[in-house]
Amino acid sequence: MLSTDFRAAVEERNIDQAPELFHVDAVFRSPVVFKPYEGRDQVLKVLQAAERVLGVGDKFHYLHQLEDPDDRVAILEFSTEVAGKQVEGIDKLTFDEDGLITELKVMIRPASALQVVGARMAEEFPRLGLDLPG
Repeated sequence: MLSTDFRAAVEERNIDQAPELFHVDAVFRSPVVFKPYEGRDQVLKVLQAAERVLGVGDKFHYLHQLEDPDDRVAILEFSTEVAGKQVEGIDKLTFDEDGLITELKVMIRPASALQVVGARMAEEFPRLGLDLPG
């Protein structure tokens, strides 16, 4: 499956050591802000913040992994807890013909959990040299 290496890197809290999984022009689409983060370096920084906020490796668990290799799309459903709020979400991965991730779109529910995650991510971004796009 195309998404197996990504899933392993996230579950092992090793995403910053896996730049080879992402296309140089990869895009991250956040559930919190409208404008995407563009470029592999930006995507990896956002994922580093997400590791700390979402508790990847601790309370974070992937529940389901669905993939359509013909369309080069994968959906990974996850569950975690942030600041006492149960968080459910989906990572939607799109791959190019070489198997590199070109887009990562994250969706989170419920709205109260999204607000908590957004606030925590905003706290992490300055440390990583990231801006909150509009």
